[in-house]
Amino acid sequence: MTKRKVHIAVLSDIHLGTFGCRAKAVNKYLKSIEPDILVLNGDIIDIWQFKKRYWPESHMKVIQRIFKLLASGTKVYYLTGNHDEMLRKFSDFKMGNLEIRDKLVLDVDGKKTWIFHGDVFDITMKHSKWLAKLGAVGYDTLIVINSVVNWFSERMGRGKVSLSKKVKNSVKQAVKFIDDFEQTAIDIAIENNYDFVACGHIHQPALKQVTTEKGSTTYMNSGDWIENLTSLEYSNGAWTMYQYEEAAEEVADEEEFKVKLPAIELLYHSIVQVDRVGISGI
Repeated sequence: MTKRKVHIAVLSDIHLGTFGCRAKAVNKYLKSIEPDILVLNGDIIDIWQFKKRYWPESHMKVIQRIFKLLASGTKVYYLTGNHDEMLRKFSDFKMGNLEIRDKLVLDVDGKKTWIFHGDVFDITMKHSKWLAKLGAVGYDTLIVINSVVNWFSERMGRGKVSLSKKVKNSVKQAVKFIDDFEQTAIDIAIENNYDFVACGHIHQPALKQVTTEKGSTTYMNSGDWIENLTSLEYSNGAWTMYQYEEAAEEVADEEEFKVKLPAIELLYHSIVQVDRVGISGI
Protein backbone atom coordinates (compact mmCIF):
# COMPACT_ATOMS: atom_id res chain seq x y z
CA MET A 1 0.00 0.00 0.00
CA THR A 2 1.31 3.43 -0.95
CA LYS A 3 1.67 5.67 2.07
CA ARG A 4 -0.02 9.07 2.04
CA LYS A 5 2.25 12.08 2.36
CA VAL A 6 0.97 14.30 5.19
CA HIS A 7 2.63 17.48 6.41
CA ILE A 8 1.13 17.33 9.94
CA ALA A 9 -0.91 14.62 11.69
CA VAL A 10 -2.47 15.20 15.12
CA LEU A 11 -3.75 12.32 17.25
CA SER A 12 -4.97 12.36 20.82
CA ASP A 13 -6.67 10.19 23.42
CA ILE A 14 -5.33 6.82 22.28
CA HIS A 15 -5.30 5.52 25.89
CA LEU A 16 -2.75 2.76 25.44
CA GLY A 17 -2.96 0.33 28.35
CA THR A 18 -6.77 0.27 28.56
CA PHE A 19 -9.30 -2.25 27.28
CA GLY A 20 -11.04 0.38 25.17
CA CYS A 21 -7.94 1.38 23.20
CA ARG A 22 -8.16 0.56 19.48
CA ALA A 23 -4.42 0.00 19.15
CA LYS A 24 -4.62 -2.08 15.97
CA ALA A 25 -6.50 0.73 14.22
CA VAL A 26 -3.93 3.28 15.42
CA ASN A 27 -1.07 1.15 14.14
CA LYS A 28 -2.72 0.64 10.74
CA TYR A 29 -3.33 4.37 10.45
CA LEU A 30 0.26 5.27 11.34
CA LYS A 31 1.47 2.68 8.83
CA SER A 32 -0.60 4.34 6.11
CA ILE A 33 0.87 7.85 6.41
CA GLU A 34 4.25 9.52 5.97
CA PRO A 35 4.06 12.70 8.09
CA ASP A 36 6.66 15.44 8.33
CA ILE A 37 5.33 16.26 11.82
CA LEU A 38 3.40 13.97 14.18
CA VAL A 39 1.70 15.60 17.17
CA LEU A 40 0.59 13.22 19.93
CA ASN A 41 -1.81 15.52 21.76
CA GLY A 42 -2.20 13.93 25.19
CA ASP A 43 -3.60 10.78 26.79
CA ILE A 44 -1.49 8.58 24.53
CA ILE A 45 -0.42 6.22 27.34
CA ASP A 46 -3.09 5.95 30.03
CA ILE A 47 -0.86 6.03 33.12
CA TRP A 48 -3.92 6.46 35.36
CA GLN A 49 -5.03 2.91 34.51
CA PHE A 50 -1.66 1.43 33.52
CA LYS A 51 -1.34 -2.18 34.71
CA LYS A 52 1.49 -4.63 34.08
CA ARG A 53 -1.03 -7.40 33.53
CA TYR A 54 -2.63 -5.62 30.56
CA TRP A 55 -0.29 -4.45 27.83
CA PRO A 56 -1.07 -6.39 24.64
CA GLU A 57 1.35 -6.74 21.76
CA SER A 58 -0.82 -4.43 19.66
CA HIS A 59 -0.25 -1.63 22.20
CA MET A 60 3.52 -2.10 22.09
CA LYS A 61 3.38 -2.05 18.28
CA VAL A 62 1.97 1.48 18.41
CA ILE A 63 5.01 2.57 20.45
CA GLN A 64 7.27 0.76 18.00
CA ARG A 65 5.55 2.45 15.07
CA ILE A 66 6.10 5.90 16.62
CA PHE A 67 9.80 5.11 17.13
CA LYS A 68 10.00 3.90 13.54
CA LEU A 69 8.61 7.25 12.36
CA LEU A 70 11.20 9.02 14.52
CA ALA A 71 13.97 6.96 12.97
CA SER A 72 12.72 7.79 9.46
CA GLY A 73 12.94 11.54 10.11
CA THR A 74 9.45 12.49 11.31
CA LYS A 75 9.42 15.23 13.95
CA VAL A 76 7.33 13.98 16.90
CA TYR A 77 5.85 16.24 19.57
CA TYR A 78 4.39 14.46 22.60
CA LEU A 79 2.03 16.90 24.35
CA THR A 80 1.00 15.77 27.81
CA GLY A 81 -2.61 15.23 28.89
CA ASN A 82 -4.25 14.38 32.19
CA HIS A 83 -4.02 10.59 31.82
CA ASP A 84 -0.28 10.87 31.12
CA GLU A 85 0.31 13.87 33.39
CA MET A 86 3.27 12.11 35.07
CA LEU A 87 5.24 12.92 31.92
CA ARG A 88 4.88 16.65 32.64
CA LYS A 89 7.94 16.40 34.85
CA PHE A 90 9.83 15.83 31.58
CA SER A 91 8.32 18.84 29.79
CA ASP A 92 10.77 20.47 27.34
CA PHE A 93 12.75 17.22 27.09
CA LYS A 94 14.36 16.79 23.67
CA MET A 95 16.03 13.76 22.13
CA GLY A 96 16.67 13.75 18.41
CA ASN A 97 13.36 14.27 16.63
CA LEU A 98 11.31 13.76 19.82
CA GLU A 99 10.12 16.59 22.07
CA ILE A 100 7.87 16.40 25.14
CA ARG A 101 5.86 19.53 25.78
CA ASP A 102 2.68 20.70 27.51
CA LYS A 103 1.56 22.89 24.59
CA LEU A 104 2.73 23.81 21.13
CA VAL A 105 2.41 26.71 18.69
CA LEU A 106 3.26 25.93 15.08
CA ASP A 107 3.68 28.41 12.26
CA VAL A 108 1.95 26.63 9.40
CA ASP A 109 2.20 28.45 6.08
CA GLY A 110 2.24 31.78 7.88
CA LYS A 111 -0.67 30.99 10.20
CA LYS A 112 -0.40 30.24 13.91
CA THR A 113 -1.79 26.92 15.17
CA TRP A 114 -2.10 26.48 18.95
CA ILE A 115 -2.17 22.83 20.05
CA PHE A 116 -2.72 21.51 23.59
CA HIS A 117 -4.63 18.67 25.22
CA GLY A 118 -7.30 20.72 26.99
CA ASP A 119 -7.59 19.21 30.47
CA VAL A 120 -6.58 22.61 31.86
CA PHE A 121 -10.19 23.66 31.16
CA ASP A 122 -11.65 20.69 33.06
CA ILE A 123 -12.78 21.81 36.52
CA THR A 124 -12.78 18.23 37.86
CA MET A 125 -9.05 18.05 37.12
CA LYS A 126 -8.43 21.09 39.30
CA HIS A 127 -10.69 20.38 42.26
CA SER A 128 -11.81 16.71 42.16
CA LYS A 129 -9.13 14.64 40.43
CA TRP A 130 -10.31 11.51 42.26
CA LEU A 131 -13.71 11.98 40.62
CA ALA A 132 -12.10 12.33 37.20
CA LYS A 133 -10.12 9.11 37.74
CA LEU A 134 -13.25 7.29 38.89
CA GLY A 135 -15.01 8.51 35.77
CA ALA A 136 -12.14 7.20 33.63
CA VAL A 137 -12.57 3.72 35.10
CA GLY A 138 -16.31 3.91 34.53
CA TYR A 139 -15.80 5.01 30.94
CA ASP A 140 -13.40 2.14 30.24
CA THR A 141 -15.92 -0.30 31.73
CA LEU A 142 -18.67 1.17 29.55
CA ILE A 143 -16.51 0.69 26.46
CA VAL A 144 -16.01 -3.00 27.32
CA ILE A 145 -19.76 -3.44 27.78
CA ASN A 146 -20.32 -1.56 24.51
CA SER A 147 -18.08 -3.98 22.61
CA VAL A 148 -20.21 -6.91 23.82
CA VAL A 149 -23.43 -5.08 22.88
CA ASN A 150 -22.06 -4.33 19.40
CA TRP A 151 -21.06 -7.97 18.90
CA PHE A 152 -24.68 -9.02 19.35
CA SER A 153 -26.07 -5.98 17.53
CA GLU A 154 -24.02 -6.61 14.38
CA ARG A 155 -25.06 -10.25 14.28
CA MET A 156 -28.67 -9.15 14.50
CA GLY A 157 -28.11 -6.85 11.53
CA ARG A 158 -28.62 -3.64 13.49
CA GLY A 159 -25.10 -2.19 13.25
CA LYS A 160 -22.96 -0.64 15.93
CA VAL A 161 -24.15 1.69 18.68
CA SER A 162 -22.20 3.98 21.02
CA LEU A 163 -23.47 3.81 24.59
CA SER A 164 -21.16 6.59 25.78
CA LYS A 165 -22.36 8.96 23.05
CA LYS A 166 -25.95 8.22 23.95
CA VAL A 167 -25.18 8.99 27.59
CA LYS A 168 -23.34 12.22 26.72
CA ASN A 169 -26.05 13.42 24.37
CA SER A 170 -28.83 12.67 26.84
CA VAL A 171 -27.23 14.41 29.82
CA LYS A 172 -27.58 18.18 29.61
CA GLN A 173 -24.62 18.74 31.92
CA ALA A 174 -22.32 16.75 29.62
CA VAL A 175 -23.51 18.71 26.57
CA LYS A 176 -22.98 21.99 28.44
CA PHE A 177 -19.45 20.93 29.46
CA ILE A 178 -18.51 20.25 25.82
CA ASP A 179 -19.97 23.57 24.67
CA ASP A 180 -18.18 25.47 27.46
CA PHE A 181 -14.90 23.67 26.70
CA GLU A 182 -15.05 24.60 23.02
CA GLN A 183 -16.06 28.20 23.70
CA THR A 184 -13.24 28.70 26.21
CA ALA A 185 -10.66 27.42 23.72
CA ILE A 186 -12.14 29.62 20.99
CA ASP A 187 -12.17 32.77 23.14
CA ILE A 188 -8.54 32.34 24.24
CA ALA A 189 -7.41 31.56 20.68
CA ILE A 190 -9.06 34.72 19.35
CA GLU A 191 -7.64 36.80 22.20
CA ASN A 192 -4.13 35.60 21.35
CA ASN A 193 -4.57 35.92 17.57
CA TYR A 194 -4.24 32.21 16.85
CA ASP A 195 -5.61 31.25 13.45
CA PHE A 196 -6.25 27.66 14.56
CA VAL A 197 -6.65 25.94 17.92
CA ALA A 198 -6.47 22.14 18.24
CA CYS A 199 -7.47 20.22 21.37
CA GLY A 200 -8.27 16.70 22.51
CA HIS A 201 -9.56 15.55 25.92
CA ILE A 202 -13.34 15.55 25.33
CA HIS A 203 -13.42 12.80 22.66
CA GLN A 204 -15.52 14.99 20.36
CA PRO A 205 -13.95 15.42 16.89
CA ALA A 206 -14.57 18.85 15.40
CA LEU A 207 -13.32 21.24 12.77
CA LYS A 208 -15.22 24.52 12.43
CA GLN A 209 -14.64 28.16 11.64
CA VAL A 210 -15.97 30.38 14.44
CA THR A 211 -16.53 34.14 14.38
CA THR A 212 -17.35 36.24 17.43
CA GLU A 213 -17.55 39.97 18.01
CA LYS A 214 -13.85 39.88 18.96
CA GLY A 215 -12.57 38.04 15.90
CA SER A 216 -12.42 34.60 14.32
CA THR A 217 -10.51 31.34 14.54
CA THR A 218 -10.84 27.72 13.50
CA TYR A 219 -11.58 25.33 16.36
CA MET A 220 -10.40 21.74 15.93
CA ASN A 221 -10.56 18.66 18.10
CA SER A 222 -8.74 15.48 17.07
CA GLY A 223 -11.29 13.20 18.75
CA ASP A 224 -10.04 9.86 20.07
CA TRP A 225 -9.05 6.28 19.25
CA ILE A 226 -11.56 4.63 21.54
CA GLU A 227 -14.76 5.25 19.61
CA ASN A 228 -14.39 7.93 16.93
CA LEU A 229 -11.05 6.82 15.42
CA THR A 230 -10.21 10.29 14.08
CA SER A 231 -7.19 12.51 13.56
CA LEU A 232 -6.44 15.97 12.22
CA GLU A 233 -4.28 16.27 9.11
CA TYR A 234 -2.68 19.24 7.39
CA SER A 235 -1.78 18.92 3.73
CA ASN A 236 -1.92 21.13 0.65
CA GLY A 237 -2.62 24.26 2.68
CA ALA A 238 -5.65 23.00 4.59
CA TRP A 239 -6.63 21.19 7.79
CA THR A 240 -8.95 18.20 7.41
CA MET A 241 -10.52 15.61 9.70
CA TYR A 242 -9.48 12.04 8.95
CA GLN A 243 -11.97 9.28 9.79
CA TYR A 244 -10.45 5.81 10.01
CA GLU A 245 -12.47 3.15 8.22
CA GLU A 246 -12.11 -0.30 9.73
CA ALA A 247 -12.52 -1.94 6.33
CA ALA A 248 -9.71 0.13 4.83
CA GLU A 249 -6.88 -1.72 3.08
CA GLU A 250 -4.19 -2.75 5.53
CA VAL A 251 -0.48 -2.21 5.19
CA ALA A 252 1.34 -5.56 5.14
CA ASP A 253 1.63 -6.98 8.65
CA GLU A 254 4.80 -8.84 7.70
CA GLU A 255 6.82 -5.63 7.81
CA GLU A 256 9.40 -6.06 10.54
CA PHE A 257 10.19 -3.44 13.12
CA LYS A 258 13.86 -2.58 13.17
CA VAL A 259 13.56 -0.49 16.32
CA LYS A 260 13.87 -2.57 19.47
CA LEU A 261 12.22 -1.33 22.66
CA PRO A 262 12.51 -2.36 26.32
CA ALA A 263 10.25 -5.03 27.73
CA ILE A 264 6.99 -4.09 29.45
CA GLU A 265 8.55 -4.56 32.90
CA LEU A 266 11.15 -1.88 32.17
CA LEU A 267 8.54 0.41 30.62
CA TYR A 268 6.36 0.03 33.71
CA HIS A 269 9.15 0.81 36.18
CA SER A 270 10.38 3.73 34.08
CA ILE A 271 7.00 5.44 33.84
CA VAL A 272 4.85 4.40 36.78
CA GLN A 273 7.29 3.74 39.60
CA VAL A 274 9.61 6.72 39.18
CA ASP A 275 10.15 8.96 42.20
CA ARG A 276 7.70 11.83 42.41
CA VAL A 277 9.08 15.24 41.55
CA GLY A 278 7.41 18.59 40.91
CA ILE A 279 5.12 18.62 37.90
CA SER A 280 5.30 21.71 35.71
CA GLY A 281 2.08 23.58 35.03
CA ILE A 282 0.54 24.31 31.71
